[in-house]
Amino acid sequence: MASYTRYQVEVRHEGLHKYRLITGTDRYVVERKAEAQLRSWDEMWQKKQTVQEARTAKEMAIQEKEAKKSLAAERTAEAEENLSEIEQTLHSTLEINDRIEWDSLLNKKPFPTPAPPKPALQAGWEEPKVSDQPFIIDRKWHHRFFRGPRMKAEQDAKRRFDEAHESWTRDMARLQTQNRAIEEEYASSLSRWEQEKHEYELTQTQMNGQILEKKKSYLSRDPEAVIEYCDMVLSNSQYPDTFPQEWSLQYLAEAKTLAIDYFLPSPENVPRLREIKYVVSKDKFVETPLQEAAFNKLYDRLLYQIALRTIHELYESDQIESIAAVVFNGWVRSIDKGTGKPITVCVLSVQAPLIEFRGVDLKHVDPKVCFKTLKGVGSSQLHGLSPIAPILQLNKEDKRFVSSYSVVGDVDRSTNLAALDWEDFEHLIREVFEKEFSKNGGEDKITQASRDGGVDAVAFDPDPIRGGKIVIQAKRYTNTVGVSAVRDLYGTVLNEGATKGILVTTADYGPDAYAFAKDKPLTLLSGSNLLHLLERHGHKATIDLKAAKQILADEKAEGNA
Repeated sequence: MASYTRYQVEVRHEGLHKYRLITGTDRYVVERKAEAQLRSWDEMWQKKQTVQEARTAKEMAIQEKEAKKSLAAERTAEAEENLSEIEQTLHSTLEINDRIEWDSLLNKKPFPTPAPPKPALQAGWEEPKVSDQPFIIDRKWHHRFFRGPRMKAEQDAKRRFDEAHESWTRDMARLQTQNRAIEEEYASSLSRWEQEKHEYELTQTQMNGQILEKKKSYLSRDPEAVIEYCDMVLSNSQYPDTFPQEWSLQYLAEAKTLAIDYFLPSPENVPRLREIKYVVSKDKFVETPLQEAAFNKLYDRLLYQIALRTIHELYESDQIESIAAVVFNGWVRSIDKGTGKPITVCVLSVQAPLIEFRGVDLKHVDPKVCFKTLKGVGSSQLHGLSPIAPILQLNKEDKRFVSSYSVVGDVDRSTNLAALDWEDFEHLIREVFEKEFSKNGGEDKITQASRDGGVDAVAFDPDPIRGGKIVIQAKRYTNTVGVSAVRDLYGTVLNEGATKGILVTTADYGPDAYAFAKDKPLTLLSGSNLLHLLERHGHKATIDLKAAKQILADEKAEGNA
């Protein structure tokens, strides 16, 4: 399979507390998807702000009790509409064509900046002539008889002409300088505009060419292009802004099977408000939520609808019959009510072959019964968040995996881990985690250095609750590890569809690194943690950062000699 350079863009919206890492093999497509996601979030935020501002203004203005009753009725109608949208999660997509029109991704807009207008130059005025009226001698009768007055009159006329001509010469020189500056500025502006227009059109042509190339790859059933196309389809699916809308995809080309790990909304993400009443006697609004039994029914029905809706969107958008089966694994991030700790569990899983799904009329099905008819797996009460094993497990046949070799056996107290060969260090980390995960029946593999995509090792933990795919990065550093390395690890976790990421270094981490890792499925192991992990498996070593810096500097100097 061809090697692809992967691009990624982090997008955040502080107001909505939204985060998403968008990845792909085409930088322009990734950037367009990021722009589209930001626009969508901005629209959500603007709508939310508008509603909030309108509500605040209205509440401040309401003084009369009847007006407050009206406001309560409006908010009740809004709550009912929100619940109705949840109930119509499946039906709302059936009238929408989910296919991606490739032409809609093309940028056909002309260069948006108009050409600079040609400036008007300042016109000059006619050059004075001796024959002009102001310079003609006013001849008197006595000028015929007296030479002196006549000469004085001639000299005065010449002086007036010389002064006027000299003034005209200065004005014309100044005017020419000003016009020349105006023309030069216009020429410069026009040149810049033409250059910007040329660059815009060149970039437009290149980017449109990339999209057309991506379309060509998709139409030729390139697996990576199929995944990116399906990702665009799911990105276009509109849900309430409190829903995660996060997933990872895997395409098995030979089986024409698309597997998706989809993060479903947790119970905390789903609206519960049923009614707002204004209590006149207490002059206050009272919110009435759905009863627990009604909410649980609503939540379970929602999850079944999202599963069916996602499968429907993927099949309907398939332009090239590349998908013969969809495996949907629905995951939920929530809080364990027993321990108070975060949990991530798979609560439902279904494999829906196309031939069976085509026989389903989604307009008239009961979502739960339909899910069960498709032989979906899930507990009888999804709101209980009981974990189940996904129908299709993680694919461990990663072509990046290479044979490993033993390093840890040669490690003793004289070994300075911070000065180890970088490849030996990666294999050492792989070995240590292999020992760690093998206690629970797990396994660990190391990846090729040239194609790791930010992954040095991959562990597979078979535990059905806390297990899954774990990516491991090894950093043989002699300086403090900054937040960028931790951010890269998180991006890799999302890109790999992993459940957790582990970063191991011989040094330590800065406070910004620990702050970023907080509340994320990331574990940061410092040099002291690594030494402790080695000791737990019967090996002792040392980490001397100062000595390692000198050793590495000497090796570099020798290499340059």
